[in-house]
Amino acid sequence: MPLSRGMIQLYTGDGKGKTTASLGQALRACGHGLKVLMIQFMKGSKNYGELLSSESVQGLEIVQKGLPTFVKKGEPSEEDLRLAAEGMDLARKAVKEAVHDILILDEINCAVDYGLVDVDEVLDLVRSKPEKMELIMTGRYAPRELMEVADLVTEMKEIKHHYNTGVEMREGIEF
Repeated sequence: MPLSRGMIQLYTGDGKGKTTASLGQALRACGHGLKVLMIQFMKGSKNYGELLSSESVQGLEIVQKGLPTFVKKGEPSEEDLRLAAEGMDLARKAVKEAVHDILILDEINCAVDYGLVDVDEVLDLVRSKPEKMELIMTGRYAPRELMEVADLVTEMKEIKHHYNTGVEMREGIEF
């Protein structure tokens, strides 16, 4: 059962939970028989819990288009740029083919902020989105232009974080 109307959701801010919110939406959608494609920009580690569990969720496909290392802001490597371009090509293909009900561009806001993807390229994708496809964009530093075209914008705000007390990233919680 396809969506009667696809909206544009955007999750941003310095708090934890942006990718997690999009994955919650994906899980809910798959439970109703919808098909979801998540493209993860700037992520390349095969140890992310969502990758490990996605194979057992019918209708959920996750594709990483990043390296397992951090991108240096303002100085992306050629490989960082190539993978981001591949991610955008895959997103355009998903929009054109309209096989998925939901397209999630995970960390796209960061990819724009770090100079891997041009905001106009993302806006073109948003404008070409099929009427019945939901588009979800995540990541810190959301550009104003993307917030303006979104139907829903949620800002995760950090009030307190256990990192500040020296707690390292925990498998199954942060990745």
